[in-house]
Amino acid sequence: MKAMVINKTGGPEVFEMMDIDFPELKPGYVLVKVVASSLNPLETKIRSGLTPAIIPPFPAVLNADFSGSVMRVSEGVQKVKIGDEVYGFVGGIKNEWGALAEYILVDEDLLCIKPGNLDFNEAAMFPLVGITAWRAIIENSNIKTNDKVLIHGAAGGVGHIAVQLAKLLNAKVYATVSNKEKGEIAKSFGADYIINYKTEDVEQYVNKYTGGSGFDVVFDTIGGNNLLNSFNAVKIGGLVLTTNTRVTLDLSLMHSKSIALKAIFMVLPVITNANRYEIGNILNEMKSLIEAGNLRILKDKEEFKFSEIAKAHEYYESGQATGKILLINDLS
Repeated sequence: MKAMVINKTGGPEVFEMMDIDFPELKPGYVLVKVVASSLNPLETKIRSGLTPAIIPPFPAVLNADFSGSVMRVSEGVQKVKIGDEVYGFVGGIKNEWGALAEYILVDEDLLCIKPGNLDFNEAAMFPLVGITAWRAIIENSNIKTNDKVLIHGAAGGVGHIAVQLAKLLNAKVYATVSNKEKGEIAKSFGADYIINYKTEDVEQYVNKYTGGSGFDVVFDTIGGNNLLNSFNAVKIGGLVLTTNTRVTLDLSLMHSKSIALKAIFMVLPVITNANRYEIGNILNEMKSLIEAGNLRILKDKEEFKFSEIAKAHEYYESGQATGKILLINDLS
């Protein structure tokens, strides 16, 4: 069968179309005919070699998100049956090949029946960003009604889902963005207050919105050096959640303010083979919210075919993308 693969790390040009062996069914797995996927920063990091510990064996098939139809099920599979329309997180890391192929083999714990009110394309954009935001906001934030929650990168893939989840918990949501357009996006997904971090520094907006005391919870979807901004923005004894701790940082401020720091690494169950069922459970919970009209996805204006995956990576890395980049399977 055809797949888009990489045989080495590097720039977007390392992608190539290749005939690979048809996946053999194994216990606990299902065979899915892929309809669509979507691009995440994770895939650009794997492709570039930034995360060598989680690169699948070469020739590597990337991409975590997928939607499609179940073609075969192994003995003992209980969650789905042949013909079911599903969405999920196939992996695309370590020993789990990704979605950029005609067919994929998926652990039944990593998928779910797709939301009935979404088509395959829409469903394929939700998994990674949705699960990440869910891990942060629903499982780890302890947000209470009227808590002041600051979300960095609120118009991004994870950020705009986090805004919606925080509002479902009755928080007051403060969204940092880089321009007016992204501010309008964050507002449209429920943010109460918009902060342009290019025109307002941390001290200014902390004083403006919290009287200098700081936010109850800060969710940092940017990470890196922005962690220091998060420490400055959170209240004494507050919580900072982050999706990126790849930085060398003096933690004195964290200590002096008694800040709790929680790193969100949603691929951990796939890497460690521990508690994989949690992924499927979150997908199912998200499905209910999506079908109730309480969770929406922001799609970028551009979309690409699987055969155009190099162009999709180039587009993402140019900084032009706003929302999830849809990838449509054209390999079969």
